[in-house]
Amino acid sequence: MDRKIVIIPTYNEKENIERIIRKVFSLDGHFNILVIEDGSPDGTAGIVKGLQQEFPERLFMIERSGKQGLGTAYITGFKWSVEQGYDYIFEMDADFSHNPDDLPLLYKACAEEGADLAIGSRYCNGISVINWPIGRVIMSYYASVYVRTVLGMKVYDTTAGFKCYRRRVLEAIDLDRIKMKGYGFQIEMKYTTYKLGFKIKEVPIIFVDRKEGTSKMSSGIFGEAFWGVLKLKFRKIRPRQA
Repeated sequence: MDRKIVIIPTYNEKENIERIIRKVFSLDGHFNILVIEDGSPDGTAGIVKGLQQEFPERLFMIERSGKQGLGTAYITGFKWSVEQGYDYIFEMDADFSHNPDDLPLLYKACAEEGADLAIGSRYCNGISVINWPIGRVIMSYYASVYVRTVLGMKVYDTTAGFKCYRRRVLEAIDLDRIKMKGYGFQIEMKYTTYKLGFKIKEVPIIFVDRKEGTSKMSSGIFGEAFWGVLKLKFRKIRPRQA
């Protein structure tokens, strides 16, 4: 059986973390979970530790000191997952904006349909976003248009954070050269995957904004992505040296 792990970064997610973990573990396909916990003061880590007693072989956690950025959280998780020999490595938010029921669809796109990277896409089949203010929908949609135009990458949802990688993709990427920390990280990882010649497939999903907890979006994150895309265009992308 393929080994599958879902990486979930957390910061102050006590309202969501137990429900999301139990939901993922209820799915067919035997998904494991790695939580990257950035020192949440609300007790998120304690909830995960309690659940580890119940799921000792399936639930793992790496605790870090304070908020260090979404990108570094995922890179920490990628390195750990590759070292542990997982075949398929997923990214997912803790707040149910990504529906765990879509995890098997992303897995199928890679395992059965030949993709190296499967993206849960809000924009490949119209606009599929619920509960966002119209201004944020417009900003997010046209941010992806901007990225496609500048980078020439045929991906409709360039900032999506719901993804499945084959291990060989993460083994080929020099993760220490990934520079962006916020949502720009998602663009940089997709572009690097694309430039290294891997097959990318978008899977339509419905994105529902969080009901519990608070969003981590900020103008600084948006600005990093805007300028970072211009720098990416002129960067030479090379595979990691073995």
